[in-house]
Order: sequence, then structure tokens, then C-alpha cells
Amino acid sequence: MYGRLLLPELRVLLAENDTAGIKEFCEALYPAVTAEVLSELDSQEIWGVLSCSGSERQAEIFQFLPLPQQIAMVGIIDRGPLSKLIEEMAPDDRVDLLSRMDDEHVEELLPLMAQAERRDIRKLLSYPEDSAGAIMTTEYASLPENISVAQALEKLRHQAPDSEIISYIYVVDDGRRLQGIVSLRELIFARPARPLSELINRDVISVRVDDDQEYVAQQMAKYDFIAIPVVDRQNQLVGIVTHDDAIDIMQEEATEDTYRLAAVEPLEDSYLSTSLMTVVRKRVGWLIFLLVPSFLAAKVLEHYEAVSDKFEWLVLFIPLILASGGNAGSQSATLIIRAMALESNIQKGDLTALLRKEIQLGLMLGSVLSSISFVVAWAFTAELMQATVVGVAVFLVVLIGISAGGMLPMGFRRLGMDPALMSNPFITALVDILGLIIYFQVAMSLVS
Repeated sequence: MYGRLLLPELRVLLAENDTAGIKEFCEALYPAVTAEVLSELDSQEIWGVLSCSGSERQAEIFQFLPLPQQIAMVGIIDRGPLSKLIEEMAPDDRVDLLSRMDDEHVEELLPLMAQAERRDIRKLLSYPEDSAGAIMTTEYASLPENISVAQALEKLRHQAPDSEIISYIYVVDDGRRLQGIVSLRELIFARPARPLSELINRDVISVRVDDDQEYVAQQMAKYDFIAIPVVDRQNQLVGIVTHDDAIDIMQEEATEDTYRLAAVEPLEDSYLSTSLMTVVRKRVGWLIFLLVPSFLAAKVLEHYEAVSDKFEWLVLFIPLILASGGNAGSQSATLIIRAMALESNIQKGDLTALLRKEIQLGLMLGSVLSSISFVVAWAFTAELMQATVVGVAVFLVVLIGISAGGMLPMGFRRLGMDPALMSNPFITALVDILGLIIYFQVAMSLVS
């Protein structure tokens, strides 16, 4: 929206080389709005705009640009300005960028940065991808315990410019072990001479530096935190994860689950910014894999060829049988996978309850669909026995489909794997095979 309104004016400023006007453009708008406008330009033009403002403002705008665009710009900015730009970025944002860059390029840039920033970058890059350590920021406010409220506020005045958030202040001992937390609100309303130790909430909820990022986001959502402390094995405070990162994680994880449910490998960047060949690679593997159950379904049909030749009416209802089982299985898989994604603390007993519920649903939904299928088949064939075969087969196939859709993601969860890997197309293909076998076996049992 902003791009259409402001882009023509910005292009005029660029054409006239109006440095003062461009600088005012960068500083007058919120950085995210400026980045939205700049995203419509090419990399050279973006850098032409950013280079007119100070390094701090450059970083504020730059980190709101899409990551693929940031990476494209890295190749056109000289090492000196680039190192200064990255140095000014928030720790978690610059690590996202550096982790996508070539190792050689990163090693060329690090010596140009301040030693403290360089040490911080190497530390954050050392944490596993998708862990709390990889997404946390080291810009937080902390205080010792043995000071007064007045001393605490004075220390915060010095820390605030370099802290990403000061709504929560973390209290640590001499070894930087987390002792508690105090809110800025409590400090403001407390008497200046009151000891800080009397305000500390020692029941602190924290996450470990090696915890999965999805778990971190779930904890923040569960307790309505705007930030959560990250500690190491010695309970030393090493960083915090803020609410904006939690939102990004939840969106990323939901998108990843959606891709996998559709049998597509997750894309690192947006669909439009991903190259055609990358999209092909992300999709072709699953499509080839899904050919296997299709071939097996063909073999099942071949095996029961004599039955279908003898009872030609069976062929009429194969699409009905396959659709009933596949759709029911996909529904169950989606519900179970989403339940496990939203409720990370599901225990073994909960999984048993989920499975029991799915079986009950299978019996109820199978009965409903079986009755409807029986009536439809009777209308088609005017034969009671043929309609009975279809009705019984639909009941069994729906029950099997719902059970498979629920059990397979649970099985993946028990094995420590992502339940979303059990995609809907795979479950549908698997249930198709079982459905054909059930259908023909029921026909052979009731009719022959």
C-alpha cells in the first residue's frame, strides 16, 4: 500500500540525487514502512537510499527488508559499510542474515567489527539452528540483587539505549546466574530507598538455550510473555527471546506444517521469491514417493481383477470408497497434527485418549457415511445385497481411514519425528490401498 503512494516520490528524489530529501524520507517514516517502500526497488537503488542516512538508521530499515533481499544486497555493499551495517543490527536479525551467507564472506567481515560484537556473533552462530540460542537477543537489561530501587533505575538509564526491551529486568548474581525478575512498573512505583531484593519475583519461567524454538514460542504464548529469559545448563542468563520473534516462529512453524501436510518440503523464503528449480526440488521428491502407493493400488486392482470382472458393478463405487477413506483420514491427520502442535505437553495418556476419541469418531462418522452410501448404492443398483456391500465397505474404510490418520502422526511423534511429515496425500494413498482390499474382501464375503 505504502509503496504505491510513496514510491513515485522516492524515484524522483533518486533521479534528482536529492540526498537531503532521501535522508528525510528515511528518517520521517517508521523503519518497517520505509522498508516496505524500498522492497519495490532493486538492490542498487535500495543501497542508494540507505547510504544517505546514518548507520543506525540504515540497520533499523535494513532488518525489515525480506531476507532474500538482504542477501542480494550483501553482494553489492563494500565490506566496510556492510560490516558497520551488520554491527548495528539487532543480534538475532544479524545472525539470521549471517547464517545464510557464505562462510568465507562472514570471516572477511568479522575482523572489521568491534571485538564485543564479533564475540557475540560467533557465540550466537554456534547454537543449533531453530534453537532458543539461535533466535535470542543478547540486548537485555539486568541488575544485581544487592542494590536499591534508586540505584536500579540509574543503572537502567545507562542500559536502556542498548536493550531491546526493558519491560522486564532480570536479576543475576555475580556469576550471571538468573535469580529472579522485576518489572519496570514495579521499579517506578517503588520507594527509591527500598531494596531491590524485596521486589524480585523468584519464580521465573525460563527456557534452555538448546530448547526448540517452537517450544519457546509456545511457552511465551501460554504465559502471555513479551519476553522470556534463556539460560544455559548452569542457569546463567545468556539472552532473551522477545514477542516479535515468537510471532515469527509461530508463523514459520505453522507455514512449515502446512507445506508438509500438502507433501511439500518447506520453503526457506516466500513462494514468489523462491526460484522455479528450488520449488521443483521441494515438490518432486514427494510426488515420486507418492507414486509408490499408487502402483501398489494398481497391483491390488490387478489381484482382484477376476472379482471385478465377475461383479462389474463393483467398479462403479470404487471412487466412493476411495474418497470416503481418504477424506476421513486426511481430516483426522490434520486435527491430530494441529492438536500436537498447539499442545506441546501432550503426554502418553493424552495420546491414548486422542486415539480413543478418533476410534469413537470413526464409528460414528462411519455409520453416517455408511447409511448414506447404502441408500445411494441401492438407488443406483436396485439390489439390496450390492447396496449392503457398499455400505459395509464404506463403514470399514472410514473407520480404518480415521484410525490411520490419527495413529500415524502419533507414531511419528513417539519416534521423535515431526508429525507433519505424515502428509495428507500419503495418508490418502495408504488408505486407498487398504480401502480397495477391504472393498473387494467384503464383496467376496457377502456376494459370492
